Amino acid sequence: MNNLDLDHIAVNTSDIKESVNWYVNKFGAEIEYIDETWALLVIGKTKLALTIPDQHPAHTAFRVQSIEDLGPDYREHRDGSCYVYINDPSGNVIELIYWRNDGTEKAQEG
Repeated sequence: MNNLDLDHIAVNTSDIKESVNWYVNKFGAEIEYIDETWALLVIGKTKLALTIPDQHPAHTAFRVQSIEDLGPDYREHRDGSCYVYINDPSGNVIELIYWRNDGTEKAQEG
């Protein structure tokens, strides 16, 4: 698999709002999305996802160029992105994520 780009880093937190406020005050993060279970922040050119452990694992996400790069067992996030989680040899979670550009591709049940 070639042409991967870093999409985001996800860290777990016990309190989304408290963590969002910390990253905004400490690093000038911009809030792209927030709810009770996760938030997406932008710090410089980097996206940082804050998640609660029972929703998503802490992970590093790489954007793939084609939905086929995910294989047949991908799942869909509520924002419409498609993804798979895999583990590296040390057990770190890697997310491969595909974003539909124009909304014409339909997700398959996976």
